[in-house]
Amino acid sequence: MRVLGISCFYHDAAAALVVDGQLVAAAEEERFSRRKHDSDFPRLAVAFCLQRAGISLGDVDYVVFYEKPLLKFERLLLTQLANFPKAAGVFSKAMLTWIKDKLWVKAKLVSILDLDPAKILFSEHHLSHAASAFLCSPFEHAAILTVDGVGEWATCSWGEGHGNRLALKGEVHFPHSVGLLYSAFTAFLGFEVNEGEYKVMGMAPYGQPKYVDQIWKLVDLAPDGSFTLDLDYFSWHHSVNRSFTQRFVELFGEPRQPESRFVTRQTGLPANESPASDQELDRCQYYADIASSIQKVTEEILLHLTRTLHAQTGLKNLCLAGGVALNSVANYRLLQETPFENIYIQPAAGDSGGAVGAALYVYNTVLNQPRQFVMEHAYWGQEFSESEIHAYLTQERIPFAHFEDEERLLDHVAGDLTQDKVIGWFNGRFEWGPRALGARSIIASPRSPAMREIVNVKIKFREPFRPFAPSVLAERTEEYFVFPAVNQQHPPRFMLMVCPVREEKRAEVPAITHVDGSGRLQTVTAQSNPRYHRLITKFSNETGTPLVLNTSFNLRGEPIVTTPANAFSTFSRSGLDTLVLGNFLVRKAN
Repeated sequence: MRVLGISCFYHDAAAALVVDGQLVAAAEEERFSRRKHDSDFPRLAVAFCLQRAGISLGDVDYVVFYEKPLLKFERLLLTQLANFPKAAGVFSKAMLTWIKDKLWVKAKLVSILDLDPAKILFSEHHLSHAASAFLCSPFEHAAILTVDGVGEWATCSWGEGHGNRLALKGEVHFPHSVGLLYSAFTAFLGFEVNEGEYKVMGMAPYGQPKYVDQIWKLVDLAPDGSFTLDLDYFSWHHSVNRSFTQRFVELFGEPRQPESRFVTRQTGLPANESPASDQELDRCQYYADIASSIQKVTEEILLHLTRTLHAQTGLKNLCLAGGVALNSVANYRLLQETPFENIYIQPAAGDSGGAVGAALYVYNTVLNQPRQFVMEHAYWGQEFSESEIHAYLTQERIPFAHFEDEERLLDHVAGDLTQDKVIGWFNGRFEWGPRALGARSIIASPRSPAMREIVNVKIKFREPFRPFAPSVLAERTEEYFVFPAVNQQHPPRFMLMVCPVREEKRAEVPAITHVDGSGRLQTVTAQSNPRYHRLITKFSNETGTPLVLNTSFNLRGEPIVTTPANAFSTFSRSGLDTLVLGNFLVRKAN
């Protein structure tokens, strides 16, 4: 039985293929099209999934779309009519888009894929999210919480999973949304919505949550775990240009200018930038305090939802999904401060992950097949053989060294790391989800205080306040991080929890220790990524430090690299010192 899941037309288009209950391949379209957050039909991702399985579209039994377009259209129509005439601009723009394109998803799938319409099925948005977490988890029974911007009507849902069955028992409906609340502050802080939320999380530790009380004026928590927003402060339900109103500005002040530099007395400045005035420092500090405050309120809303869900279910396991489940600071608090003992979050928790959830929901629940899959790792993308890498390097006349002995290659790379060189690391199948986990990563020594600025400013060309993740040997994680029983949890494997770096270790690993003493760790096991594990082991043997700095292998504004050509292009256009492509090593000429 072959089930192809598809997510597209809104955010992060993706495809995933399940064969006889096992995930075979999953990838976001942006990795192939090279358009960041590409939302178009995932032709290239579909082609990859089929190629990986060695089948054609005619061999697929079902294609399942991750949500129900007619329900979403109903929500748009009723919401905009209810807000007329304020929503006239939204209404006209939405109707043009929907009548031309988004309303006819089944017809488009039939046309594009040349399939029998009977093979095309539809899930619901939050059901796909729920399935993407529970049906990928190791749990036989679990509570389920999904939180995002909005699906059809739901912005948040909760329920339970048992065996191969899911039951969602409660929802919060649009326009009340934790995801949209966070995104409104993302826009207020000068970042792009659906892209800059990570930046808000990175900015938050530079501030203090001084404005929590003001933000609570916008939110009301209910005893059943749900919440409502004061819509007088928001305009996402009736504006195409802005997510917050003038009343919001009266409460929080003027928005931060996009692309303006962010500098506080804690961040410092790169060496080549002009000094900051007291006025600029004070203004940036205010925005940092706003970021800290919305992060704190978001965490408290999620804690409220989660504690109520535990009281309702009494279960010890929790599955999280939806874009808000990528808030790794909140996730750690949910594990540490609620009665749930275990948490599972699938690595592509946002909309792209709905492709996996929809496919597994059809196979396991609709077709009533027993579960036999657990997503233990995130390496579900494309890989390239030695001959393919060699052919590319030779064709482009790129000088390289090839290592028949993998251990010798790893010795060279570990040596480069100890000399504070920065490495482009390209190995095996690329990652599923937004996080680089040692397949398409930029890696460096965490021991140098200067390394954060080197990688941010000279290699990634991004804001200098952005933090980096540590990839740490799983068996030694608790020596460096305050995370009891860390290896019993899956989210740290996927870089989905931020926890404190042990105080006595912070001076040893300054490049991965954020300003508040935390780190967004990735635990690396010998089973999930043996080569990456051996490299970190060799670095540890040289330095005594069992972790490396890890960030995604891309430049600002670009998707993470997919092919050897993408990797070499990024290497050439940045300050990277060394490029590793499988067993090939490329260095820049001195």
